[in-house]
Order: sequence, then structure tokens, then C-alpha cells
Amino acid sequence: MSSLTLILMVLLALIQYPLWWGHGGWRSVHRLEHQLAGQQRMNAQLKLRNEQYAGEVRDLEQGTAAIEERARYELGMVKEGEVFVQFVFIADPPQKKSSGQGG
Repeated sequence: MSSLTLILMVLLALIQYPLWWGHGGWRSVHRLEHQLAGQQRMNAQLKLRNEQYAGEVRDLEQGTAAIEERARYELGMVKEGEVFVQFVFIADPPQKKSSGQGG
């Protein structure tokens, strides 16, 4: 092997190093793409949450129905003259234990 061939192979290896392991190499690009996908998922979730909050704000600004609903369900308030009735359902009533004797 001539010295020129050896020098060219070393130069080729030096040129390839940044492509594979350097700052802009494929490993770095793969890691950044993974981070970008995660950030885009998080942004989509936050955007949905913000849209829900914006809808709630619009409801609260435009009418009293949303305010009344919140007062009823979150604070347990009732209107003047209303009667509040609460039904409590028991899933399974307790059963008497039998003594095991027939008679």
C-alpha cells in the first residue's frame, strides 16, 4: 500500500467523523427529531387545554347560564324559591344472615 493511499484513507476517515458522530451528525439529528416529536405532542395537548379554557371564558363572558351551572354543581347553590331534593341510592341493601337451619 502506498503512502498516498494511506493518507487518503485517513483523510476520508477524518471527513466522515463529523458526519456520523459530530454536532450535526445523524445521532444528533435523530435525538433532536425525537425531542421535537415529544414537544409537538405536548404542544397539541396544551393547545387543546387552552381551547377548552377559551370556550369556558367565552361562556362566562356571554351569559349567566355557565355561571349558574358552576354555582350549582361546584358550590351546591340553589335559586331563591327552589327546593333542593337529593336522592341517595343504595347499591345493595344489607341482607340478613340465615342461621343455616331450616324450619
